[in-house]
Amino acid sequence: MNKNLPSRPIILVDDEKHIRLAAGQTLELAGYDVTTLERGERVLELLSDDWNGVLISDINMPGMDGLELLERVCAIDADLPMILITGHGDISMAVSAMRAGAYDFIEKPFAADLLLDVVRRAMEKRALTIENRRLKLELEAQSAPGPRLLGNAPAVIQLRRLLHSIADAPADIMIQAETGAGKDLMARYIHEHSGRRDHNFVAINCGAVPESLIESELFGHEKGAFTDARTRRIGKFEHANGGTLFLDEIESMPLALQIKLLRVLEERAIERLGSNDVIALDLRVIAATKTDLRALAAKGEFREDLYYRLNVVRLDIPPLRERREDIGLLFQHFALVASAQYNREIPTLSAARLHSLMLHDWPGNVRELRNLAERYVLLGESGTFDFDNRLIIDSDGGATLSLPDQVERFEKMLIQAALSRTGGSIRDTLEFLGLPRKTLYDKMKKYGLDKSDFK
Repeated sequence: MNKNLPSRPIILVDDEKHIRLAAGQTLELAGYDVTTLERGERVLELLSDDWNGVLISDINMPGMDGLELLERVCAIDADLPMILITGHGDISMAVSAMRAGAYDFIEKPFAADLLLDVVRRAMEKRALTIENRRLKLELEAQSAPGPRLLGNAPAVIQLRRLLHSIADAPADIMIQAETGAGKDLMARYIHEHSGRRDHNFVAINCGAVPESLIESELFGHEKGAFTDARTRRIGKFEHANGGTLFLDEIESMPLALQIKLLRVLEERAIERLGSNDVIALDLRVIAATKTDLRALAAKGEFREDLYYRLNVVRLDIPPLRERREDIGLLFQHFALVASAQYNREIPTLSAARLHSLMLHDWPGNVRELRNLAERYVLLGESGTFDFDNRLIIDSDGGATLSLPDQVERFEKMLIQAALSRTGGSIRDTLEFLGLPRKTLYDKMKKYGLDKSDFK
């Protein structure tokens, strides 16, 4: 196998065994992952609208022929490339099939080079189609109302892709991140981009509710269930039915209540305090923690079975010091929000102040940056930057980077800030930075910046 070519799936359908063997071997030697089938009926079981391969099929076959298969495939995904193998007398039929959605056709007998050339082009088309769909989903998510997960750091881009893939999955989720990194925002982002968005998002901080009240808060109670229970109360679980329940600081939940939570997660049902009636639940639970729950479980301070039950899908939010390329973008975003909230103009941020943002260690993460942006809008630079003279050296680089790397990081941050300030306007960004158009485009390409990300 040629290891320089990617292994991509191909389904080859032909009722003639020698064609399946010869064409299949040619494709496998070229680095493709080939599945050969004798009849078209089995193909439909293997396809989906995100299948990233190419389908090759003979036109004349017993049972489902190539034209009927084409029609069925187009119903699954009209953009899936299907190459038809034709006999000499089937050319007019093949041309009609291309008008109906086939990618191309190859006339028997065909040379191996011709087959590989058509497949290569079809595979490139399929890869482009899937990439465009992914980018469209990301664009829709970024422009949709509600919480947004901003940032262009590789870890954030990967996190957004993961969130889109699990948004409608039924599994519960655990979020782990430092204080201020955005656990609540991520939970709301998942809810708003899922099929549960039309139902309640219910958040409870397990560390902020007194231990004596948290069980009633979660499960609810009937009138007379205890001394002060004068009326029936609907708990957070029941209120979140159909939607999402967010349990922040899950590590603070008492051990006795963790047992009951585990039972709810497994049975998807609750009983209000003072009642024997079972209430079925259809909800997703998102738990968040700033500590290592596995380490707590090893010390007996958190139930191990609950940890593994919650840890089906785990999301780790990187701290701000590990995504410094996003600092300028986030600062400008928070400044714009504060400007609208307080009806104030945004003061011009000097390059030196912007540089100080990059060097700061951000122990309070995104929350600290947001608070600083608000103070900047209200008080200006003089009442905001109280960490200018503190040079922080951290594991992510900071001052330990080489001078060229620091210059590039600073340059990228300045361009990001300018694009954000101008709403992605190239003309205004050129004027703001004093750069020639070609220079700006070259630098944007170098740093992977797209003006549409800042609109």
